[in-house]
Amino acid sequence: MAYLQGYKVSLLIGAIFCSLAALLHFACVFVGAPLFRVLGAGDMVVKLAEQGHPHPYIMAGLVGAALSFFAYLCAALAGASVQIPLAKWMLFIFAFVLLLRAVCFPWLKPYFSGNSDMFWWLSSAICLTMALVIAGGLWQVWDKN
Repeated sequence: MAYLQGYKVSLLIGAIFCSLAALLHFACVFVGAPLFRVLGAGDMVVKLAEQGHPHPYIMAGLVGAALSFFAYLCAALAGASVQIPLAKWMLFIFAFVLLLRAVCFPWLKPYFSGNSDMFWWLSSAICLTMALVIAGGLWQVWDKN
């Protein structure tokens, strides 16, 4: 794997995870209610999307934009792009929020009725995986930059 020499692989994987999650959120904006439903959005979100209400689309777009930003930060810290100030701290906070989301879903669940148990377990596992991958990458670069 000489072609990866000099790059922080954990952060590159974090960038890929964030990019894929962003693409799924952007796809919801373009596909609409059917994809919201497939990805486990609550009944209320699906109904709003079916009615053409802008709220689900705005939220999906904003989440996609945020995930794209964090994908860039991961890539930058991995050495694949120009770094920006405070990137490590922003990624640290992002990983912490992902970890909180993964661990606290039993307490969040009552506030988001309509999401299936499968949605909560799967999305929490994804958040936990992303948090650990990004934290591992941050561990590699924290004292070096």
